[in-house]
Amino acid sequence: MLHHPPRTAPGLPTSVLPDRSGPVPLARFGDRVATGLLDVTDDPAALDSTGFWAVRADFEGRLTCARFADVRHEPVPAPVPGAWHGPAPEDWTSSLDRAAYTAAVTRVREHIAAGEVYQANLCRVLAAPVPASADVDALAALLARGNPAPYASTLRLPAHGVEVACASPELFLRRDGRTVLSGPIKGTGRTEADLLEKDYAENVMIVDLVRNDLGRVCATGSVTVPDLCAVEKHPGLVHLVSAVRGELRAGTGWPGLLGAAFPPGSVTGAPKESALEIIRALETAPRGPYCGGIGWVDADRGTGELAVGIRTFWIERDPDGDTGPGRAATLRFGTGAGITWGSDPEGEWRETELKASRLLAIASGTYDEHGSGRTVTDGPDCTVTDEGVFT
Repeated sequence: MLHHPPRTAPGLPTSVLPDRSGPVPLARFGDRVATGLLDVTDDPAALDSTGFWAVRADFEGRLTCARFADVRHEPVPAPVPGAWHGPAPEDWTSSLDRAAYTAAVTRVREHIAAGEVYQANLCRVLAAPVPASADVDALAALLARGNPAPYASTLRLPAHGVEVACASPELFLRRDGRTVLSGPIKGTGRTEADLLEKDYAENVMIVDLVRNDLGRVCATGSVTVPDLCAVEKHPGLVHLVSAVRGELRAGTGWPGLLGAAFPPGSVTGAPKESALEIIRALETAPRGPYCGGIGWVDADRGTGELAVGIRTFWIERDPDGDTGPGRAATLRFGTGAGITWGSDPEGEWRETELKASRLLAIASGTYDEHGSGRTVTDGPDCTVTDEGVFT
């Protein structure tokens, strides 16, 4: 199953909400849009069958595979004035405030000193109320303009509790026949000059972890590292990005590949099992789609591309599925940092703020007739409270 420990095949039952009126199901991946929902399953073996599938795997293991009938290429629609009403900046709350997060960083460093782990990713989840009419596709339109990303996606399955808008810069798995590629990101700064020695060391550690994960299902000697610690520029920051490639052994399908690689090493730590134990002990909220996997699989062509679910918003609604007037929903967003022995607790807190600030500003903004939003990202108007709330 796609759960912790992540070494067995995926397949946790998917929680299905009652059918309800609302936006039609759809999936967007860059300029590829899929409509005409056919069926939904939690069985990863379906990805080796036929058709075009949208995939969402929560960090905790819930897998949703949705097959669509119609797939076409078209640009993400321009934002529509008034279509998205985001939360006020002051409405955001954090699962870990500043004191709790920095204390948790110190605790991770104690685990490292004890030899239990080399690195662990420590995350927190931000939440704010939004109206029942909130539509992730309208938010995705704002993200496409304010924070374009190579693996941007939207997955909207209201009857199945899946409403995700993702602006991920990170490749989890790309598959073309037997060839598989992963692009782990580790190391973040405002500019290249901000990258520290610990960022490079952290990236190399995660590359080794990804090599080992893919080595479990790839042919002996086929796993290589074409790129190591390349600097990539993204809106408001830079990342260190590497690439790991391998050739799947004959007979290995998506269940085996996901079972070996999930959850992504860049958002867990090394060794992965030890890092997951630390994450479970220190984090106070489930990550959900954040740090999981989201993407598409074309089973007919034997291709697919899953992103790591970072820079990701998702909507959670009441279990009864009521979207009637006055019924509020909750918008969530995750942010985190990789902790090593060289980590400074305050510095890691600032990294989580850097990763979140631009996207929270977009989500809390309003689109106007001129195509601009209330998207403060830098400068004197960008402040953070001790509770970790961007204002």
